[in-house]
Amino acid sequence: MEIKEMKNKTINYAILLAVLISILTACTPSPNNTKESVFAETPLFDADNLKHIKQEMVSPPALPKHEQVAEGDPVVVEVTFFVEEKEMEIAPGVKTWGLTFNGTVPGPLIVVHQDDYVQLTLINAATNTMVHNIDFHAATGAMGGGDISNVAPGEQVTFRFKATKAGVFVYHCAPGGIMVPLHVVSGMNGAIMVLPRDGLKDELGNPVRYDKAFYIAEQDFYIPKDENGNYKEYDSPAEGFPDLITSMKTLLPTHLLFNGKMNALTGDKALEAKVGEKVLFITSQANRDTRIHLIGGHADLVWLGGSFNDAPATNYESWSVVGGSAVAALYQFRQPGTYTYLNHNLIEAILFGAVAQLEVEGDWNDDLMKQIKEPEAIP
Repeated sequence: MEIKEMKNKTINYAILLAVLISILTACTPSPNNTKESVFAETPLFDADNLKHIKQEMVSPPALPKHEQVAEGDPVVVEVTFFVEEKEMEIAPGVKTWGLTFNGTVPGPLIVVHQDDYVQLTLINAATNTMVHNIDFHAATGAMGGGDISNVAPGEQVTFRFKATKAGVFVYHCAPGGIMVPLHVVSGMNGAIMVLPRDGLKDELGNPVRYDKAFYIAEQDFYIPKDENGNYKEYDSPAEGFPDLITSMKTLLPTHLLFNGKMNALTGDKALEAKVGEKVLFITSQANRDTRIHLIGGHADLVWLGGSFNDAPATNYESWSVVGGSAVAALYQFRQPGTYTYLNHNLIEAILFGAVAQLEVEGDWNDDLMKQIKEPEAIP
């Protein structure tokens, strides 16, 4: 009788344990933001009758005004890009013809939520000299929009696409053939951030918000030189293209710059944050691979490949941005001081210019780091 009672108790305990495990499993947040297969059909909406919101573009590294969690049903986000062909000084004494969206390198960052629609108007002023278009890596079909957005000088076009995948993605001009790399290395690229409708999640699937966000793009330039090694200047973009093609074929950039200009984000132009703030960094490279490191900090969270539908990796010292992609990383600053955000090919950072700085205010934490003894002569 006692043996039978013990068996019954054992069975009951096993059943209870199984129930508890199932409850805990059900209550534990999934690290994956999506509960559906990537092959599931996207929700259908009547885009022609959705609410329209105009998003005002701002120059990088700033982001446009946006909500981190979507409010209500999907919307149509209206964005206007102006093509501007302009002469730019990218370093002291070094000028080139920039091909730009809205006059900046990179172009502005667009922010929407998954299942929103982006309605883009691309305006190519009559004062420009070339045909332009735009290819969104976040879009589906028609070469990312490139096939339906070609505009000659004096023309404009409007098209719409659905942001079906959450993450950060590159966009760039892609008018065909050799003009694709020519336009991209002349600065005509940027990024779009498609947030999950319920916001970002940490590695455990819990909501995480950022206090600040910065968009930093690495741009590779291939400025032609004359026989004496001096950088050449041209009266128009087309005049310089033959030399630029020759320079591009070396696959050796003359400059690798954050946000289009030497020291664009250093010194008195450094980014700013405070101890305790969670800062989201969106970094893109439209043409070649780079590897990012924050000296004095880390990536608490990094969404490898730019996908917000996958759980972020944690505690990375450096993270890769593959050419033709963007990556998002988040770090909570724990110490004040000057931080350096750079391409950790240190030759490319220091000698070619791929470096930015952040000035962080707050109180020093001796528990994290303390100088025990100041430098002194060796006895």
